[in-house]
Amino acid sequence: MKHIIILGDGMADHAVDRLHGKTLLQYAKTPFMDLLAKQGQTGRLITIPDGFQPGSEIANTAILGYDLNQVYEGRGPLEAASIGYEMRAEDLALRCNLITLRQDVILTHNGGHLRTEDGDMLIKYLNEKLGNEQVRFITGIQYRHLLIIKNGSKHITCAPPHDHPNEPWHALLVKPERGWEGSEPGRMSPQATADLLNRLILESQRLLNNHPFNQNRVAKGERPANSIWPWGGGYKPSMQTLMEMFPAIHSGSVISAVDLIRGIGHYAGLKIIKVKGATGLADTNYEGKAAAALKELKNKDFVFLHIEASDEAGHDGNLELKLQTIESLDQRIVKTIYESVSQWQEPVCIAVLPDHPTPVEIQTHVKEPVPFVIWHKGIKPDEVTRFDEVSCVNGCYGLLKLQQFMQVFMNTTPTTTDRLDHEIL
Repeated sequence: MKHIIILGDGMADHAVDRLHGKTLLQYAKTPFMDLLAKQGQTGRLITIPDGFQPGSEIANTAILGYDLNQVYEGRGPLEAASIGYEMRAEDLALRCNLITLRQDVILTHNGGHLRTEDGDMLIKYLNEKLGNEQVRFITGIQYRHLLIIKNGSKHITCAPPHDHPNEPWHALLVKPERGWEGSEPGRMSPQATADLLNRLILESQRLLNNHPFNQNRVAKGERPANSIWPWGGGYKPSMQTLMEMFPAIHSGSVISAVDLIRGIGHYAGLKIIKVKGATGLADTNYEGKAAAALKELKNKDFVFLHIEASDEAGHDGNLELKLQTIESLDQRIVKTIYESVSQWQEPVCIAVLPDHPTPVEIQTHVKEPVPFVIWHKGIKPDEVTRFDEVSCVNGCYGLLKLQQFMQVFMNTTPTTTDRLDHEIL
């Protein structure tokens, strides 16, 4: 049996008064996710381990079956893997956002939704002005880039900018990790690393505010990308591949517009598939991603198909746009894949789920269980007939934790008579 995970990043949400007390998944028209729920088996999943923040890199790594306490090194190393930068033992790799500051607060974590070519221009400019033997800026995608600090310490506290919209940025500057008293041979101290990163933040603001690109954006009333924001730092990780963890997987692919997801896929042993027109936003090439997933699934055992758009709409607090992204995922991704694999002779198991909620009225990730559905031909349906946060509470899988999802998905044997209830840690 082949397996495909369709992940709608940040798709889960809270009940919204404007939607008559329904969540977005309850309110949106999602006939094909509902069909999978009616014909398949459902449940909820805890995707964030204790002690971790509800980031996409944490949730997606857990969904794929990894123990974060053993493998997690931060978002930076995942970004490095996704863009083809081979980390060295002495590297500290950090995710480097280009963000928008206004009146001393973080206005947006995405620099006004930069195009990759614009982000590339600004990152190369910063590397020319601030880069040296110890500091290197490397282009990623759109506003998501990479900062390498040679011999930097990972024992620092960095605030993910998407978790702090409209908050003063001065209080969020990099700090040494509280409680860390150790030292690492050959590496800077946490305090020295924090001081260096904060200096780069301040110098980037001076340079970017004066850059013609940003001055032109301001003149047109657009948001400037006027600061870097480094976070998610770590060293080179060590991970087993999915092929080593799950005997049924001999080959697999990851399809995403997001660097960190590609990075997870790289370390998991998956082939990175890039789709033309895949933007990570609501204008992404849904049809192209669905076609690529089907093509890969014909030749491989496992596909991880990641769609970012709902998460970005949630961060922007755009209710109408997030509803649109949920319906697009249903009718332009799930429909296409379900109708196609239903005709295949070789059985295919489909899972659909978010990685975490990104509620539009909060505009940031929250640490709450998410709904999921698993479907394949011949699976015995449970009593759930809709795919949403409320309905899936009654699913036959009950409440799973972290790596249990992948174990169940690769096995796909539970029935409605064998409810899998698990207490929350």
